[in-house]
Amino acid sequence: MIYNKPIKLKLNFIFILITSLFLISCGSIKKFSSLIKREQAPPQKDLELFKSLRKAEKYFNKGQYELAYEYYEEIKNKYPGTPQAILAQLRMADCKYWAGEYLEAISLYKEFEKFYPTNEAIPYVIFQIGTCYYKLKLPYDRDQTYTKKAIYTYERLLKNYPNSPYNIEAKKRIKELKELLAKHELYVAKFYYKIKYYKSAYGRLLYLIENYPNTYSAKYAKRLLPIYERKAKIETKELKEGKKKDFWGQPVP
Repeated sequence: MIYNKPIKLKLNFIFILITSLFLISCGSIKKFSSLIKREQAPPQKDLELFKSLRKAEKYFNKGQYELAYEYYEEIKNKYPGTPQAILAQLRMADCKYWAGEYLEAISLYKEFEKFYPTNEAIPYVIFQIGTCYYKLKLPYDRDQTYTKKAIYTYERLLKNYPNSPYNIEAKKRIKELKELLAKHELYVAKFYYKIKYYKSAYGRLLYLIENYPNTYSAKYAKRLLPIYERKAKIETKELKEGKKKDFWGQPVP
C-alpha cells in the first residue's frame, strides 16, 4: 500500500511531541536521560522497556507494522499503568491505521479514548477515527454510512476541541464529504425520476437543497426543481385518481 510520506512524517513528529508530553508529565524524560548518561548500568526493567520502545519505533518507521504492533502490545501488557504502556496502546492503533486496517484502527482508537478521555492525545485520536472513516468512504452511487460517520467525527473534534491543530484539515474534509453526500442525493433523485417515481425524486431534491445548500449538487438541483415539482404534482393527481402505474405497468394502490 502506498502512503503519503509527508503526512506520515508529520504524524511521526506529532507522535514524538505527544510522547514528550506524556514523559514530561511523569518525569520520565529526565529519568531516561540520566540513565543514558550514567556510567553504571540502568535498572534492568527500565533498560528492557527502553529497548522495546526503540525496536517498536524502528519497525514502525520501516513500515513493518505487524512487528511494531507486537512490540507495542508487549509493552502495553508488560508495563501496565506506565506512560510508555499508554503510548504503546495509542501506537497500536497507529499501526493498524498505516497498515490500512481501518476498522481495527477505529476500534483501538475508540478504546484509547474510552480509557483516557482527558489525555493530551485525544484530539489526535478523534481526528484519526474520522480519517479512518474518511478512508472507508465509498463512491457517490453506493452506501454513504462511512461518509456520514466521518463528518460526525470531524464535527465532534471541532466542537470539543476548537483550537486543535487538526481542525483546518477536518473542515476541509467536511466540505469534501458533504459534496459527496449531496452528489449521492442527486444520484438517487435522478434514479427515482428515471423510474417515474416523481414525488420521491422531488423529495430527494428538496432534502439535498435543504441539508447541503452550499454544494455544487445543490446548485444543479435548484435548476431541476421546477421540472421535478411539475412531474410530482402530476403524479400526485394520478395517485388520487387511481391512474398511477408502477415501474412494471401495474396500478399503484
